[in-house]
Amino acid sequence: MIDNLPYRQVGTEDLRPGGLLCVADHASNYVPEEIELGIDPRLLNEHIAVDIGVEGIADRLARRHNIPAHIACVSRLVCDLHRREDEPAVVPTESDGKLIAGNIGADVEARLDRFHRPYHNALADLIERARPKMLVALHSFTPSLDTSEEERPWEVALLYNRDDRAARHAIRLFGEQGLSVGDNQPYSGKQLNATMDRHAEANGIPYCTVEIRQDQIDTEAGQARWAVLLADVMGRVALEV
Repeated sequence: MIDNLPYRQVGTEDLRPGGLLCVADHASNYVPEEIELGIDPRLLNEHIAVDIGVEGIADRLARRHNIPAHIACVSRLVCDLHRREDEPAVVPTESDGKLIAGNIGADVEARLDRFHRPYHNALADLIERARPKMLVALHSFTPSLDTSEEERPWEVALLYNRDDRAARHAIRLFGEQGLSVGDNQPYSGKQLNATMDRHAEANGIPYCTVEIRQDQIDTEAGQARWAVLLADVMGRVALEV
């Protein structure tokens, strides 16, 4: 964490209203030293702790493609910034069959105060300053879960709740690139859309929640490729909404 903040912002120095703004809720696997999760440290490099590949893409979008980014700096196992404050999973005690023993009995209110509220307050302030044409929420998903045998063949997916304006265009454009595209897969934005429900749908701002399969972006080359692809597709989507 930088300056003890649960987020960092890249490319926000010279904001131009009407552009794109990237949000990465699960970009970090950082756990503060004083928080003991009670898990094997190797799990911090797996999907239960971080959206693999997302931080590199968000940085590239901001630094090379002029799409400012609001990037999380704390693991979702410490405080899941992509959950409502009243959801039990905001401080998870289990993920994909792994017990997060250190979170049992945790002071949830303290974690909300330290991580969740500053993150979302800063994002709200950034949106007010940037007045973006569209938000791009960036996530990644694991090709397979330990707790499920369900196949996850999609290379990229678009999640949405009530407002599917931008998602429909993005699904079509990614398909035209020859990609296997999931429509509200492998998750449903009807249930998992907390950040965009709060900052996009509640404010009438079009958005795309983009989920990229992690084996596409677990290398720097893959992240660079997807940053270029996202900048192109999201830019074209923004012209349509």
